[in-house]
Amino acid sequence: MANSKVTLLLLLWCSSIMSTSLGYDSSMMSGLNILPSYTDYFELNTVTLAMQSSISWAGCAVAGLFYGKLTDWIGRKKAMWVSAVITLIGVIIQTAAQNIAMFVVARFIVGIGNGATFLCGPIYLAEIFPHKWRGIGLAIFMDFYYVGGLLSSGITYGTAKIPTTWAWRLPSILQALFMVVAVIVLPWVPESPRWLVYQDRHAEALNAIAATQADGNVEDPVVLLTYQEIIDTLQTEVETGQKTSYLDLVKSKQSMRRLMLASSVAIISMVSGNNIITFYLGAMLENAGITDTTTQLEINIILNAWCLVAAMVGTFMLDTAGRRPLAIYSSALMTVFIFLVGALTKVYGNAENTSGVYGTVACIFLFQGAYSLGWTPLAMLYPPEVLNYSIRSVGMGVYTFLTNGAGLMVTMAFPIALEQIGWKTYMINGAWDVLQVVFVIIFWVETKGKTLEEIDELFDGSKAANAIHVQDVIEGRDPGLILKGRDIVVTKDAANSIPVEEA
Repeated sequence: MANSKVTLLLLLWCSSIMSTSLGYDSSMMSGLNILPSYTDYFELNTVTLAMQSSISWAGCAVAGLFYGKLTDWIGRKKAMWVSAVITLIGVIIQTAAQNIAMFVVARFIVGIGNGATFLCGPIYLAEIFPHKWRGIGLAIFMDFYYVGGLLSSGITYGTAKIPTTWAWRLPSILQALFMVVAVIVLPWVPESPRWLVYQDRHAEALNAIAATQADGNVEDPVVLLTYQEIIDTLQTEVETGQKTSYLDLVKSKQSMRRLMLASSVAIISMVSGNNIITFYLGAMLENAGITDTTTQLEINIILNAWCLVAAMVGTFMLDTAGRRPLAIYSSALMTVFIFLVGALTKVYGNAENTSGVYGTVACIFLFQGAYSLGWTPLAMLYPPEVLNYSIRSVGMGVYTFLTNGAGLMVTMAFPIALEQIGWKTYMINGAWDVLQVVFVIIFWVETKGKTLEEIDELFDGSKAANAIHVQDVIEGRDPGLILKGRDIVVTKDAANSIPVEEA
């Protein structure tokens, strides 16, 4: 019989190590862009620097165009295997790169693999975790992004003194290790019960729910309630003509509202100003007056550690403060700090005032901390929550495309902007951040403490109103269902009761 605690730990392991791999890749490029052995080998200029940093975003965006349908077709777990294989192929080519063209092609392939992981990983985790674990499980998917960043920064710092090209090839090949370690646990965890129900594999779905909630006991009342809630909700989607297609994203006002909310996370998480720091920390520090390579690498390491702490704090606030308030607090703080970064860079960027330079670096840290507090845990949690089953995969495909399309734009534009207009770049970004705060206040809905099926009611209203509410039944708030020992009973009135079918 399955042990639910072990299963949940394996799922958390998969989530955290996948995130570590993705964070390692992103931070690795920031570190490599500081290394003279790397920039000199490829003879990088402003344009090629932007291209080799941003091409992975293009690969991720391409994955968003097709990987959602593939995830619906072959299943969530198999999709995660395929994404790992694609990433490994790209990493091998990247490590062996002999010229900038070969490196760019490799980065594109790595981008496709990363984009596929960003798409299918959160879908799987959102659908497999019990709702009490969903916030932490999906938040960790991005929190450990900084663990990868921290490892990458430390490794790059350590290899910086290697006099050969292995100074950058070694950090490149080590990226493969994390992806292998992440997917190696997949044979021991169940497939998504929602995908299984949609494929009419009901016995497997029931076993999958039991594996995560009741040590494999398929007769547990909570397991049966959860199973019935999933069946009711998916049946409603089928009866109302909803299909797993891109057309369904714009077929109704509810679907378009869901897509708007998921897309808002894509744009905000990429265009808030955080990617200037992620990819061009070296250029930012030079603008602030810090030009020593070793000092820049040390700051990169400390920054990743700081962001990890902030992200973990935000993760534990998700189910107390809630998703929407956390997004508002985070965005408001980011707005303040990016304006301060711009102002201090203008005043002290070319000055010898040590206090002013340190003040600028402090504001960079505070900005990244504010971003990590809210948008790091929310980035892969909120979109799969607000997208219902029929459009979850294709919707996450659009989300992945928009996220990486925006990332591509930012990483291509910001080095040029920093070179041409310097501190004004931060001011323009700050003005945009103000609009983000307003959007979240007006349009976002709160999803904390609800199962995926209960979140559907926030959008679909009466269409889903007759579905079972697992948490309401457990806590005795459902007037139509009660638990009697290990039996689930429907109460039509005080005088008689009808047992629920355990299909």
